[in-house]
Amino acid sequence: MASSPVKNTYPHRHILGIEGLFPQEIAYVLEKSEEYVAQNRRADKKINLLYGCTIINLFFEDSTRTRTSFELAAKRLSADVINMSINNSSINKGETLIDTAATLNAMHPDILVVRAGLSGAVQLLADKVNCSVINAGDGGHEHPTQAFLDALTIQRRKGKLQGLKIAICGDILHSRVARSNIYLLITMGAQVRLVAPKTLIPAGAENLGVKVFHTMEQGLEDCDIVMMLRLQTERMEGNFFPSIREYFHFFGLDYKKLSVAKADALIMHPGPANRGVEIDSEVADDFSRSVIREQVEMGVAVRMACLDILSNNLKTEREMHPNEA
Repeated sequence: MASSPVKNTYPHRHILGIEGLFPQEIAYVLEKSEEYVAQNRRADKKINLLYGCTIINLFFEDSTRTRTSFELAAKRLSADVINMSINNSSINKGETLIDTAATLNAMHPDILVVRAGLSGAVQLLADKVNCSVINAGDGGHEHPTQAFLDALTIQRRKGKLQGLKIAICGDILHSRVARSNIYLLITMGAQVRLVAPKTLIPAGAENLGVKVFHTMEQGLEDCDIVMMLRLQTERMEGNFFPSIREYFHFFGLDYKKLSVAKADALIMHPGPANRGVEIDSEVADDFSRSVIREQVEMGVAVRMACLDILSNNLKTEREMHPNEA
């Protein structure tokens, strides 16, 4: 596969979040990802780009799509992949996160892919290891590769991000996906709306450059993209809405609520989707408008691109500073 002719404008060792990235850095990740979309559609999907590299998937929270996507991405690049089972790890025997970082660091991995339940935990790990770290979701903080794959999906379908009206609907308060998407989409010039009950909107959300709505009818009006989020009940302490039935009535996406968006508006969901809670099954399965399965496909391409970029950056860094490796 031919390498991108565009200069690498993502010079960082890690991918810990979207906040603070420049438009050209985001654009480079998306462009590199586009190469891997084509690669993944070939009969022979595997290349030897990361042969000899060791990638550890360290997931402190349950995951199906993200962990499988990262594992598949690494294997298609011919890397050696280790999936650590946290249920059987020393963390459950009292070992601290810093001790775990030191242990893993001594094994000389090239990239750690980390999902953690606490915001900031991935940053803490990154500060203690010599390898590259990818944040696969930390608490309610960020989930950068999800934002990249969402942006790639939108860009491929709409041809751009700038100027699009994008509604992010549902449990904004507890969603790291929403946070990363807000940072990315605003940076790339999209108009972002948040649609949710007042109890599920973070305080000061307007300061992020978004518009906030508390009804689907107003929030979805004339939108190009409708991105639904699941209710993260595992992160909720207390009552945020009267009942699931009432929540779906007011904020669940069905054709009636969707009718105020543009006729060609796309429907997105990071998964797993709770049918009959935040989205109607008929809408979720409308393949003329739903790009939920396409998001999954883009996830593998984006994660291949991220592994490619970071491994190349780390190799360059080690060549420049061989005594610090």
